Amino acid sequence: MGPAVEGSHYPGRYWHRLDDGRVQCDLCPRLCRLHDGQRGLCFVRACADGGMVLTTYGRSSGFCIDPVEKKPLNHFLPGTPILSFGTAGCNLTCKFCQNWDISKARELDRLNDAADPDAIAEAAVRLGCRSVAFTYNDPVIFLEYAVDVAKACRARGLKTVAVTAGYIMPEPRIEFYDHMDAANVDLKAFTEAFYHTLCGGHLEPVKETLVYLRHRTKVWFEITTLLIPGANDSAEEIDALSRWVFEALGPDVPLHFSAFHPDWKMTDLPNTPAATLTQARAIAMRNGLRHVYTGNVHDPAGGSTYCHACGTLLIGRDWYELSTWAVTADGRCQACGTPLAGVFEPQPGKWGSKRQPVRVMRG
Repeated sequence: MGPAVEGSHYPGRYWHRLDDGRVQCDLCPRLCRLHDGQRGLCFVRACADGGMVLTTYGRSSGFCIDPVEKKPLNHFLPGTPILSFGTAGCNLTCKFCQNWDISKARELDRLNDAADPDAIAEAAVRLGCRSVAFTYNDPVIFLEYAVDVAKACRARGLKTVAVTAGYIMPEPRIEFYDHMDAANVDLKAFTEAFYHTLCGGHLEPVKETLVYLRHRTKVWFEITTLLIPGANDSAEEIDALSRWVFEALGPDVPLHFSAFHPDWKMTDLPNTPAATLTQARAIAMRNGLRHVYTGNVHDPAGGSTYCHACGTLLIGRDWYELSTWAVTADGRCQACGTPLAGVFEPQPGKWGSKRQPVRVMRG
């Protein structure tokens, strides 16, 4: 387990004591069993004074205003700015992590921005954001903080978004998503071997989270799969993944295939060729998915939204810039009237591709 506990001690939920005196964390499928003073693999949840504490409550690695499309969410308030932040740590050990400087952080002193939930929500309103995103590292591990921020946001008419790997146990899953309006869930691959070898986790809990979101909540969610050359990019695996999405979740769940670039502990592989993403998109659409996107490459066609009934270009995108907008005020195709799945306002936002770091003062 991790180093001795330091930093703030905010009472954590979802744990129980074991007969041998240890405490078991019941938040995620790792079920870390800790002696007093030990941290779980996620680094931020720890055993202190015979109970579970969250050591990063109210502390962030930084705040930034992003386009909502960067999460990525293409069917949730398009074009609008979203206040984004994360903390430190992660409950998976992905060797290809592209936010490794944050998610793999093992030093609390890198959490330089401190803000309570009300301060974050008030800053989002002041800065003209329509929503707040828990991102950069997985918000599941700072559930208590994320939920409190979400409550403060809802009180002010703001939406909240979780960017997550979906690696969470059934009971906390209910509370966590009850406070989220949207999510992007990383479905990292579609084999247990990939999850075990490259992520230190398991596939099935992620599938369970996706099924729960689709059938038990009103959370709008989209899925991202980072395609890694030779690891999870075969036509066979993409076929199996997209067939499962269609059968278990339905045709309207957007699926994003994103390009890998060498990072963290996988620097010996090449970037994902654009052709691989294009082929993956074609396979998934042949399997019945209506909205399949390519990411991390310049591909206006693969990044745009089309009417599945008549083929009209509904939302044109060039990177994170919106061009065409052919969606009615009530979220339908202007040409044929077919509803477009998602959460839309009468007019798109005009934030564009700007990325603006901001400071949020403690409340």
